[in-house]
Amino acid sequence: MISSLAAVISVLAFAGTTSGACPALPNPLPLATSLPIIPPSQIHGNSSTEPPCRKAEIKTLAQEYLYGYYPDRSQETVTATRSGTSITIIRAGGKSASFKTTLTLPSGSSAAAPVPVMINTGGVDTNVFIGSRVALATFDVGTVAADSTTKSGAFWTLYSGRDIGVLTAWAWGYHRIIDALIQVAPEIDINRIGVTGCSRWGKAALAAGIFDERVTLLIPMSSGIEGVGPWRFFFEEGGANEKINNIFGFAPYWVNLKISGTPLARSYLERSTPVYPTSTRRRRLLGDKLGVGIRDSNHCDISGYANIQDFMKKTFFNTAITRNYSDITPYTPFTSAFPWLGSAPQAKYTQIICHWYL
Repeated sequence: MISSLAAVISVLAFAGTTSGACPALPNPLPLATSLPIIPPSQIHGNSSTEPPCRKAEIKTLAQEYLYGYYPDRSQETVTATRSGTSITIIRAGGKSASFKTTLTLPSGSSAAAPVPVMINTGGVDTNVFIGSRVALATFDVGTVAADSTTKSGAFWTLYSGRDIGVLTAWAWGYHRIIDALIQVAPEIDINRIGVTGCSRWGKAALAAGIFDERVTLLIPMSSGIEGVGPWRFFFEEGGANEKINNIFGFAPYWVNLKISGTPLARSYLERSTPVYPTSTRRRRLLGDKLGVGIRDSNHCDISGYANIQDFMKKTFFNTAITRNYSDITPYTPFTSAFPWLGSAPQAKYTQIICHWYL
């Protein structure tokens, strides 16, 4: 069997505020081939007032060089209708498109006793979530955007012609489900929202967490490159199963890739998607918002959901757990994938939890 590695990482919202406006990025942004190499000491900044600006910069750079620019939400009107377990999400405003999600609730869920929800793409272990009193909102990503160069699905009906990767389109679907749940599902606690998917859907779940801070638990399982895997590791000749050249050849439409594997782009993406969280320095940066789980199983095996159940309970319900989610035995850190780590500062964060599954 294939040994699978699960990394549990928090998406962080910096508690500090800026003392003024953030410095402007160049406009237009440079081509990837002309980007400079940033020394490790400058990656994270040296002040508690800097991380919020850096966070905004990373989102901009991620859209420019990887995902394509996310649509302007202020131009959208989302209306949801509910019939039994089915919720229809309709976006109107010049153009109109719709798709559905199926809501599965634990018994006893009500507006007086709302429960967390995990938005998912199907194929999950229902018992892990419903048995933990976490609702499931399940949708067919193909109704949002086709997994191909064919521009079909609700997203492309609305945003035809946009230079956007399919991962961003799928992430948009997760977000519109959040809008719908807020409108028509009072049984859901909107302060406890998770997103998950496996493999390519894990890449989409990661994008969903990046572009919407309403997501409090992110579980991108087996997401590989363009997911939580560090690009430097996947660029190496012996690095894992999914290499950069595999993505270019297999599904270039997943992202609007402009980076071509340049050193800075790889370094930047590693910083925005930290993985292999085993050193004391990384734990200084992320603390107990990060963890690792390992299981001996296959790609996207359903047992992966039970593997993260304790961490989910800790996140959603503040349940005390005994499992050590920092132990990656028998693996060891691939430290050359994050040479900048020694300059990571001690920082204070508010907690927005995510679970990353490699």
